[in-house]
Amino acid sequence: MARSWERKVRKNSAQLDKQRKKQGKPSIYSAGGPSADIYKGRNYVLPITMVALAAVYFLLGMIGQEGTAGNSSMTWIIMAMYVFLGLMIFLRRPFLRVEKNAVSTIKFNRDRRLTADNIAKIKLAKGSVVIEPKGKGGNWVFTRLINRYDTDTIGERLERFAQTHNIPLEK
Repeated sequence: MARSWERKVRKNSAQLDKQRKKQGKPSIYSAGGPSADIYKGRNYVLPITMVALAAVYFLLGMIGQEGTAGNSSMTWIIMAMYVFLGLMIFLRRPFLRVEKNAVSTIKFNRDRRLTADNIAKIKLAKGSVVIEPKGKGGNWVFTRLINRYDTDTIGERLERFAQTHNIPLEK
């Protein structure tokens, strides 16, 4: 019974989305809503490290296999997996989404969200932006050097966000 109910809900929501699209309204599933600003970066350091580890593993595998030919396929598989992992990390772009009353990002392969009342302080510096949460959890750091964020535009947007929600701001 539950599966049929889920199918009905999915079908009805798809019909509703089509109607909303014809009327020029946003989808009911649109993440972040119309007032969300998304700032994307690019991760270069970790993918380059993964490819370098693949090269080191390949070199060590070739040195250790001078007399044997049994482990060569395993060396190639592991090397390919390191390169694949580096490619996946490169293609998955880090982001900062600034919404009406919250900020969100991806940390440790999970979407993390901080509402305005859970932010202790926002620090803006040349080339980096730091968001300090209240209580438990580490700081959220967005840098130009490591993840290629446009920290100037992020800083301007977070400055307006801090003024709106009375969050302390350090420059």
